Amino acid sequence: MSAQPELPLRPMTLGELLDAAMALLRRRALPLFGAAAVLAGAEQLALAPMRKAAYLSPPFYGPAEEHVGAWWAVTALGFGTEMTILTLLGAIAAAAAGPALLGLPVRDRQLWRRARPVATGVAAVLLGAMAAVGAFLGLLPWVVVFGLCAMTAPALVIDRARHPVGRSLVLAARSGLRGFWVLLVAYLTWLAIRFALGAGWSAIAEAVTGSQPAWEAWLHPVSWGLANTVAYAALACVSAVLLLDVRVRTEGLDIAVSRARSRGTDVESTLVHAP
Repeated sequence: MSAQPELPLRPMTLGELLDAAMALLRRRALPLFGAAAVLAGAEQLALAPMRKAAYLSPPFYGPAEEHVGAWWAVTALGFGTEMTILTLLGAIAAAAAGPALLGLPVRDRQLWRRARPVATGVAAVLLGAMAAVGAFLGLLPWVVVFGLCAMTAPALVIDRARHPVGRSLVLAARSGLRGFWVLLVAYLTWLAIRFALGAGWSAIAEAVTGSQPAWEAWLHPVSWGLANTVAYAALACVSAVLLLDVRVRTEGLDIAVSRARSRGTDVESTLVHAP
């Protein structure tokens, strides 16, 4: 028996889409925040020695004099690890978004199996490499990679697409690149929040203690790890909800679901994209 749908089965405005993504995040907070915390923590541990070797200065990890090249290389790598993490989390969010749209009960522990971990892992490594190279080549290529490919994991999990990267490109480009711009708006919004959370704790600590505390060395990576945990989980939900919204707008997904319900057929099969 179907439960009440948690996501609207209709075209959404930008505000409604972001609200729906946050609703999905609240509903699946445990698996999404849990996975995001592990991945964001691993990212900070991996980048810490590289940042130190490149003389990056916290809390914003800006470049030191005569080390701009090393700073850019580490920063580009960070964009790559970020894209890898967003792809992995996007699969979990997508595994939850489909049932949420249809009102199907799925337990949190079932999301891992539905996320297609092997295929998602391959896509995550590929997109991470593309994002790192794109960032290193001047950042604009990274914008293209992120804006057009961020729905790869949802395309893999929800649509069961054979070529999820290509499917993401197609969906992001529809309706005047609406998906592309929605993803960029969401990313920039959460980037501002991440900067406030990641660097804000250092300013608070200095204001309270009157000087730089001795434990500041680990305060910065922990602060950024916590900020990224929230942002990564939120952006993953945005990509999953966005894919469903694009399909409702351009492929009549809402009509297909309504017909399946009226006929008593398998409603979940309507999510599978038939090229």
